[in-house]
Amino acid sequence: MSGQSFRIRDKGRIDRSKPVRFTFDGKSYEGFEGDTLASALIANGVHLIGRSFKYHRPRGILAAGSEEPNALIQLGGGNKSEPNLRATQIEIFDGLEAASQNRWPCLKFDVGAVNSVFHRLFPAGFYYKTFMWPASLWLKYEHVIRHAAGLGKAPPDRDPDRYEKVHAHADVLIVGGGPAGLAAALAAGKTGARVILADETADWGGSLLSESDCEIDGKEPARWVEESVAELEAMPEVTLVKRCTITGYYDHNYLTGLERVSDHLGAAPEHTPRQRLWKIRAKRVVLATGALERPLVFTDNDRPGVMLSSAVRTYVNRYGVLPGRKTVIFTNNDDAYRTALALEDAHGRVAAIVDVRTSVTGPLADAVRAKGITVYENHGIVSVQGTQKVTSVEVMQLDANGTGVTGTAKSVNCDLIAMSGGWNPTVHLFSQSKGKLTWDTEMAAFIPGTASQALASTGACNGTMGLADSLKEGLKLGAEAAREAGHKGRAPAAPKATEPEQGGLRPLWITPGKAKLGRKGKHFVDFQNDVTAADVQLAAREGYRSVEHLKRYTTTGMGTDQGKTSNVNALAILSDVLASDIPAVGTTTFRPPYTPATIGAYTGRNVGKLFEPVRKTRIDEWARANGAKFEHVGQWMRAWYFPKQGETFRQAIDREVKAVRDGCGILDASTLGKIDIQGPDAAEFLNRIYTNAWLKLGVGRCRYGLMLKEDGMVMDDGVTTCIGENHYHMTTTTGGAANVLSWLEEWHQTEWPDLKVFFSSVTEQWSVVAINGPKSRAVLQKLCEDVDFSAEAFPFMAMKEGTVAGIPARLYRISFTGELSFEINVPARYGLALWEALMEAGKEFDITPYGTETMHVLRAEKGFIIVGQETDGTVNPLDLGMDWIVSKKKPDFVGKRSLERESMASPDRKQLVGLLTEDPQTVLPEGGHVVEKLKPEPPMEMLGHVTSSYYSPNCGRSIAMALIKGGHARHGQTLHVPLEDKVVKVTVTEPRFFDLEGERIDG
Repeated sequence: MSGQSFRIRDKGRIDRSKPVRFTFDGKSYEGFEGDTLASALIANGVHLIGRSFKYHRPRGILAAGSEEPNALIQLGGGNKSEPNLRATQIEIFDGLEAASQNRWPCLKFDVGAVNSVFHRLFPAGFYYKTFMWPASLWLKYEHVIRHAAGLGKAPPDRDPDRYEKVHAHADVLIVGGGPAGLAAALAAGKTGARVILADETADWGGSLLSESDCEIDGKEPARWVEESVAELEAMPEVTLVKRCTITGYYDHNYLTGLERVSDHLGAAPEHTPRQRLWKIRAKRVVLATGALERPLVFTDNDRPGVMLSSAVRTYVNRYGVLPGRKTVIFTNNDDAYRTALALEDAHGRVAAIVDVRTSVTGPLADAVRAKGITVYENHGIVSVQGTQKVTSVEVMQLDANGTGVTGTAKSVNCDLIAMSGGWNPTVHLFSQSKGKLTWDTEMAAFIPGTASQALASTGACNGTMGLADSLKEGLKLGAEAAREAGHKGRAPAAPKATEPEQGGLRPLWITPGKAKLGRKGKHFVDFQNDVTAADVQLAAREGYRSVEHLKRYTTTGMGTDQGKTSNVNALAILSDVLASDIPAVGTTTFRPPYTPATIGAYTGRNVGKLFEPVRKTRIDEWARANGAKFEHVGQWMRAWYFPKQGETFRQAIDREVKAVRDGCGILDASTLGKIDIQGPDAAEFLNRIYTNAWLKLGVGRCRYGLMLKEDGMVMDDGVTTCIGENHYHMTTTTGGAANVLSWLEEWHQTEWPDLKVFFSSVTEQWSVVAINGPKSRAVLQKLCEDVDFSAEAFPFMAMKEGTVAGIPARLYRISFTGELSFEINVPARYGLALWEALMEAGKEFDITPYGTETMHVLRAEKGFIIVGQETDGTVNPLDLGMDWIVSKKKPDFVGKRSLERESMASPDRKQLVGLLTEDPQTVLPEGGHVVEKLKPEPPMEMLGHVTSSYYSPNCGRSIAMALIKGGHARHGQTLHVPLEDKVVKVTVTEPRFFDLEGERIDG
């Protein structure tokens, strides 16, 4: 134990046979396996751990668990470095490197501490008032603020660790492995229910591991825990997950948990993730999350050496370390007396107990007095001496109502203050589940009230503080949860538990000092964000009477601890200023995660190439081998164009476009969204979802359709074909396939569940090849002998089934180019074979593969829209000049009512038009602003923007489409597109530029 001068020889659950070396701020220390960084630092006499956020005041360890607001650590180095971890939760391992945060140049001498000297310049909300004027300096203010903001430092590059996710289903999920949680798991597990028990710590037992003055069935608490865990491990349907913090409680009993798989090991073993994100769906949930001890609010209560009483007891009994040699205990309840007895039993010295209650009696008080410990009744601590460690306190008697002090101050030497202001049930997950809290006057705390989901709370988090009662309640609720999940069983008999009897508490939300509040010394409420009682009162006086406004104005509860130790004190102080009851003030919103979580855990494997799947068609291999350039379309990789040796982009596109118009072009269209729709009500469903009529579409016929959102704006378009009676094949845009399928399912399940219709995504079931151009019919006739391709037998917007190159296929005569076109659908595995057969058959016709860019030029020449390019969520069919596709006879369709609003036909709406540049060679940039009146410099009134713009070799000039305010009435007008280096004159036209009569569709 060399150097561990505060280590207790005969206490703790650490493994003294396994010493561990670690560093803190570059200095080497030793601890034992089972220590946290906090307990190991205390063992080595290190009490100054960090600096506060605003005033950079010295701070030490306050708590022993996830509620710790002060001891925030930068762990590790390089890309494995992680900021803002709580020293109380970091399990030490050989080689651990830890550093303090928010200080410069070093922890003991921090230049930022000058803020504390000028604290009167930095009251609550000072930044909202200070950095408003002059506005010209805002960017400089922002630079300074952003430089000063934050605590730790993010790693400089990518996280090298691996993270995993697991999906789990449980009959009963129990959160918390303390006495109530273990009891609930035992009761539920014995029914045969599938149980998951999760706890955020490395050991089962919760508060039992910190106590030495209680028994369960005549056994030490740790022994009962070991036997209970062994029994649970023997149950085949019970899963125990340690080091797993349940971070969020969402709708329908869906909870997330973050398991620290190898954080405590240093270097993770091969194939072992660092952390694992659990996604759990449970039939029933039992919350056994315990309670958090409240600090007392007194003068300079933030000094290193001021700790929560229960934390002191935890370090003594669980970790075998003395947080101080000489302790003053400051309390308003009996629980702190257990800490006094634990310290004395561990050969520590208790200098005095300062109790705000006027009369302290009971077995705990008697036991303390029997040891000769002085108890100051109706007293409070009025000052704390010491800067980087407590050296003494001053104690004075409270007046009759506890708002002032009387008499002479008494000085007590000490190096540790153990404070206890009562207990707050840990209701965070209950609140996240949308449960309603209720105020318990006896506890002076919020407890769970009405639940809104299938859950129950037990033990301390339910306000049940006694050990015997917690065990009994846990067994009862565990059995009930299992029964409600469908399993039969009764709660086992509760074990006999004994613990010291405790009396009531006296709520004292602010302990008065020798001077008026805020004048001399500070009464801290939120330790991490340096929020004082005076700040809370000031905010209330300045009109921030809502608790949510108070939170944001003062920043209380907005640190990494999310106000676990500060919120209730802040609410109580606010209620006093407002002369209101605490329940009437309300609580702030408890949001997930319960404790900060690593972003990598939520990302999991979805990084780098796995961030978003890259989808490839069966023809992708051929396209790459033949020099195609690619672009992302949704998740798909699509051939963009096929350049020949020495060709520029423009030359390649011009060649491909001319080839389609003059001969035959071939396109891989497999990425189009495809949805199979079947059922006796399929036609009726299509009739409601599309704007045009569908009830009379015959078998083997196709129809173009437009979908609207409820607001009447265009959502998607595509061609749907009647394959057979009650059977349809819908195509969608490549990027919109998933959204359209979800849209169909939503309307069916929520609005029209009576319709018998079923949807299946078949996008990847079919490979699709489109051949276009006047020679495309001749190419197909070489490969297909069982289909008549004449215009009379196979008209436009028809579908036939046959074989192409011996491959069974569906052939559609539809066109996105305005040319004679066929789309050939074959089972996906035949996609490459079909492509190669078509390429071979088309050699004599100079068949030319083309990509998406050429497709866009061809469709723009004809004025065909692309949803998402000519539309932006604010465009309706009338704006696009597509009123012809909106049925006037149908009684209803999605978006019909919205579309009938007078404003939807307003002539001032942005409408689709064509643009021709004055210089035929000038290609407008897409997104370019269109204006009517030029000014020497911006701002100018924008009429609209360019949606599509290309050079058309068939038109011999540039063409563009745009959404222009009142565009349909502007045909023939001259407008302007201001660019960075010039202004381009444009003439407004119809949004069609080639084959205006539509004669080329039949070849």
